[in-house]
Amino acid sequence: MSVEDKFKLLASSALQTLFSVHTVNPPISSFDLLTRIVALGPPAGLLPGSQLPPKFRLTDLSRFERILERLSEEWDHGKIVLSREEADGELTVMDVQLGPPREGLSVRAQPTPLRRKRKRVVDEDDDSAVGRAEEDETPEKTEPWKPPPSTLESLNKTMKGVYNLMQQSTAKGRLLAEQFRSMSGSFEPICAHITKDECAKARRTTMSDSRGMPAICERIHFRPLLRPHTDPGLGHCSYLNTCYSEPTYAQSPSIPPLPSHRQVQYGAQGQGPVSLPSGLGAGGRGKEKAPCRYLHFEVDWDVNDGQGMTDQRQLARKKPYRLPLGLGPERKETSSVQLPPQWINCDLRRFDYSVLGKFHVIMADPPWDIHMSLPYGTMTDDEMRAMPIPALQDEGLLFLWVTGRAMEVGRECMRHWGYTRVDEVVWVKTNQLQRVIRTGRTGHWLNHTKEHMLVGVKTVTDAEGNLKFPAWANRGLDTDVIVSEVRETSRKPDEVYGLIERMCPGGRKIEIFGRKHNTRPGWLTLGNQLGADQIYEEDLRARIKARYPERQLNAPP
Repeated sequence: MSVEDKFKLLASSALQTLFSVHTVNPPISSFDLLTRIVALGPPAGLLPGSQLPPKFRLTDLSRFERILERLSEEWDHGKIVLSREEADGELTVMDVQLGPPREGLSVRAQPTPLRRKRKRVVDEDDDSAVGRAEEDETPEKTEPWKPPPSTLESLNKTMKGVYNLMQQSTAKGRLLAEQFRSMSGSFEPICAHITKDECAKARRTTMSDSRGMPAICERIHFRPLLRPHTDPGLGHCSYLNTCYSEPTYAQSPSIPPLPSHRQVQYGAQGQGPVSLPSGLGAGGRGKEKAPCRYLHFEVDWDVNDGQGMTDQRQLARKKPYRLPLGLGPERKETSSVQLPPQWINCDLRRFDYSVLGKFHVIMADPPWDIHMSLPYGTMTDDEMRAMPIPALQDEGLLFLWVTGRAMEVGRECMRHWGYTRVDEVVWVKTNQLQRVIRTGRTGHWLNHTKEHMLVGVKTVTDAEGNLKFPAWANRGLDTDVIVSEVRETSRKPDEVYGLIERMCPGGRKIEIFGRKHNTRPGWLTLGNQLGADQIYEEDLRARIKARYPERQLNAPP
């Protein structure tokens, strides 16, 4: 067996493994697919005898693409559909259809049982019916079995061309994606089976030949927390690490401690006898109930997890094209010119916003009055309409968080402030185990598992009355859905900041109704729980000091 045939056998086995357990899903680029195969490693016993299987390296991309093209013509385990982009020659696996492996017969040509035609009832006096009985009993010609066509296969040639054209990104899109490509390792995929034991059991069940394969997948796993008061028979807690009884919630710096937590460290109830009421004890902020008896989890990790995994996030990024594209209002690179986080602690209803100047981006998470009991103060609809938001912008973007009845009130406030709603971002909330939350703490009719962020543009029109969009705004970079884990009350996902900063790199940005965890480089945060003011812009410091001489501003280092 030649070296090329060995690599083909290795690629075929790895592709079947990855796509059968849905570790990867099409469409996926050939490079991304190669990185997963490199991380997977060669299985033991792939070659006869004691021969060691070869190993793919990232430098074998051209060889891997040749093998993919051969497998797209004939593959024992199903069918592969490829597409090559004309602009840069990138190969993409568009569709993978798995079928039963061959056993001497083609997947596309397996025999079907012989079928007999239904015998017709004929008139015996009809001369033309003579001799038809034998003809009717003859077996029908065997038809080859074919797997059902995929969505892509069912398209005609013209529609396939349109589909391939739609999959190709524009030159501007590729340049922007390259410029704003994230190199951080903040995202870690979580195993759908939660615990290591369940993951190992599932792999033994779904993989016919698991020799040489790791016992568990490379994703993050959890272990249950079994405390003296835990009753595993009750199942998972609906709130998990955001449960009011959990230390991870009580230790949040943005939440004042409960009265009982001021005398003793939270979580110390496991050190002595626990007195439980007769109920299930779901815990409750301000109610001083017993610790939650449902199951909670923590990350299960040890030093041997992830051995052999190649961290592709550390790959060197290509040098971006130096074009005046997507650089924001200031038309220059912003990574080295961002100011440290700035904030002003004030009463947002009475503060003089005119001293702040103009901003390119405004984000606000107002304390809407949604007619529910909330652990913070709220503002009435009239107070929200009176907010001097228009004074902060002549041109720019407004990102406004809304939920419940505030979805209608927020749209009304946008129009009142002089903005046109152009889009909407949906945050789908997940829990610690990355499952969709089924028991949200808000909602009159249904439990809310999502929140909305309205995207508005300051209403500026041209001579013909058409809405003018900021020329510096990058459009089409991100999607309108964020799937992210929920944290403490009213805290929004960090992903939204990346979305906004990609739309408007550089420029002045302000967040209203923020807390200490909202402060970020390049942003000015306003709120009433921020502590002593911190301002680095010299002209802003001067305007605030002139308007409020009594305010103590922390001097910049």
